[in-house]
Amino acid sequence: MHNRHHVDRPLALLLAFLVVGGGFIFASAAFGFLARGVSGVTSIVFNHVAFGIGGGLVALLITYSIDYRTWRRFAPYLFAAAIAATALVFIPYLGFSHGGGRRWIALFGMSFQPSEALKVGISIMGAAYFSAIKHRINSYTWGLGGFLAILALPACILILQPDIGTLGIVSASLFAIYIAAGARVRDICIVICIAVLSLGALALAKPYVRDRITTFFYPAQGEQAEGYQIKQALIAIGSGGLTGRGLGQGVQKFTYLPEAMGDSIFAVAAEELGFIGSVGLIAAFLLFALRGLTLAGKAADTFGGLLAIGLCTYLVSEAFINIAAMVGVAPLTGIPLTFISQGGSAMLMSLASAGILLNISRHRSAK
Repeated sequence: MHNRHHVDRPLALLLAFLVVGGGFIFASAAFGFLARGVSGVTSIVFNHVAFGIGGGLVALLITYSIDYRTWRRFAPYLFAAAIAATALVFIPYLGFSHGGGRRWIALFGMSFQPSEALKVGISIMGAAYFSAIKHRINSYTWGLGGFLAILALPACILILQPDIGTLGIVSASLFAIYIAAGARVRDICIVICIAVLSLGALALAKPYVRDRITTFFYPAQGEQAEGYQIKQALIAIGSGGLTGRGLGQGVQKFTYLPEAMGDSIFAVAAEELGFIGSVGLIAAFLLFALRGLTLAGKAADTFGGLLAIGLCTYLVSEAFINIAAMVGVAPLTGIPLTFISQGGSAMLMSLASAGILLNISRHRSAK
């Protein structure tokens, strides 16, 4: 049995801290681009603020007000719609390329990255599927076979774009759900082996994947490409010292730091807020993960618990992969910093996912 509770206050406060604090960091990074005289900054800022934050808060209120068990009933349809939307990027004159990948569609003068919906869709589908077959998860057909079947089509579409970063996020979310649902250790090891072999095959088949891995191990070989971004990010992070230069007072965003509003925004935050501020930001994401997983353990049913784990994994792993790349302990992926980096689509879906988590918290059991 479960009771209807108020929204989980710690989770809501952590979310508010990340969104509001992220808004100040984004504003500071955007100011750097405006000072440089970079064209198109105004439209980027408008898209992020109006569509991402504004639309995202509306989406959060909507998903928060919908009983999370409703998503289970529509899981296959939502998943199919997310896959279809992600495939729209291949339609001429609708999808367009940027930065070496065909990942966006343009509608009504605005750009969208439909694969962001896939991050939510696969969590809902995975939670619905594994909660339905939980007593047969030890069989190859229903357990491992089901995991691979859910992931197969999204993986093909994302590899063709290519968008390996998003593929990593959706795979991690589904894998976390699969483990939490009771997957056997043998099957978990098989999935890990498949992942390693697949990454090796992608590195051989896709030059840009190979280049990013090479740059990670030998940064000096890509000093004017990915290596340049890592170098400038490390300079920004290091120059922040213990307490930082002060919010808005960073230097690197005005000069050499690429993608200061995008996947390099953590470097902007580290330069201006220093080591203490950076640790505080990382701690906020860690606490968000801890609270989300705690609520998953208190969910009213198996579906709610698995869905909370999938969404929490998606939101937090995205943040830590981004931060890891900026401090040089992981290859660059182009993945945004959750709740902070530019990107209307990413912010919209992140806040919608947070709304579902908050709704799950309302229906938690008393255990």
